[in-house]
Amino acid sequence: MSVRVDLSGSKAAELMLSLCSLEPERSSVFMDLILAQRNGLVLEIKKARKSHSSQQQRYYRKWLGEFAKFIGYTHDEMHDEMLCRTFGTEHVETKMGSIRRPSKRSSEVGVTEYGFLIDMLIITAADLDFVVPPPIKGI
Repeated sequence: MSVRVDLSGSKAAELMLSLCSLEPERSSVFMDLILAQRNGLVLEIKKARKSHSSQQQRYYRKWLGEFAKFIGYTHDEMHDEMLCRTFGTEHVETKMGSIRRPSKRSSEVGVTEYGFLIDMLIITAADLDFVVPPPIKGI
């Protein structure tokens, strides 16, 4: 469930200033939005969901890139392959023929499932004689 609120004028500015005090590291982004609001702003509020950690993402992206170079894939090709191996695939018919897509994207998974993605990277790399060091405990 989500709620959309249309804001304009002083209400938008008031909300953005409140957000600046809550998230000072993002205040320049909020201020830019205030200054650019010709037609107002739309605030969307959604239920938070647990995401994977930034440590997990940094580790995965670093070693995914190294492994991709090793086997001759691009970073994106390797990421899609890991997603397909970890979460399964769906085949979609397009005007250019059938394509394979991962059933889930990494942005849709939490800490545990992202850990499965990391495990699949380590296992797949090992099968092809590329060593991905084990993650530091807590990733």
